[in-house]
Amino acid sequence: MFYLTKTPGILKALYKSCIWNLSAASNTVYLTFDDGPHPQATPFVLEQLAKYNAKATFFCIGKNVVEYPAIYQQILEAGHATGNHTHNHLNGWETNTDKYLENILEARKYVTSSLFRPPYGRITPFQIRQIKKKIPGAKIIMWDILSGDFDPNINGEACVQNVVFKIQPGSIIVFHDSTKAWERLSYALPRVLEYCKKQKYEIAALPQ
Repeated sequence: MFYLTKTPGILKALYKSCIWNLSAASNTVYLTFDDGPHPQATPFVLEQLAKYNAKATFFCIGKNVVEYPAIYQQILEAGHATGNHTHNHLNGWETNTDKYLENILEARKYVTSSLFRPPYGRITPFQIRQIKKKIPGAKIIMWDILSGDFDPNINGEACVQNVVFKIQPGSIIVFHDSTKAWERLSYALPRVLEYCKKQKYEIAALPQ
């Protein structure tokens, strides 16, 4: 499984209209969690964030919000931000634009947010333009650090290292509150939070 844990500048340049990181002026980093809500992983994430007085952004799959509405409500009540991650976790490269937009708008019935993250980070420039046309004020959120918690070929410690060796002010970091990521997430997240505390990073939700 090939992926880059740190987003290269050339990719950011090719997709300038997407948000890859925020200002480094303040000592703030942004943890994000994709693919929830999940009955085991999401409550764990919420508990860990609360221990460190940290806020985060959850990019939720619409059908999972329908299945676990109470957990989604817990995210909101804890003061975290949410974002749209399509209704059925569609790959934009493999989905025609009309169907892709319909799926995003279906998820939007349950996740009312200006933030959108394409599953797998796979989206075409035309799809980006159409999303911004259909949803005024929409922000396409990517990342500059992947923890790799979705990768069954690495362990939790590798996920920790993927983050702590590359994190810097303004970083947007991806974790997953999902079954696939659970083993690595449950190990890595507490350690990343502790590292951020020691480095005096503020952990904040992405601005809407």
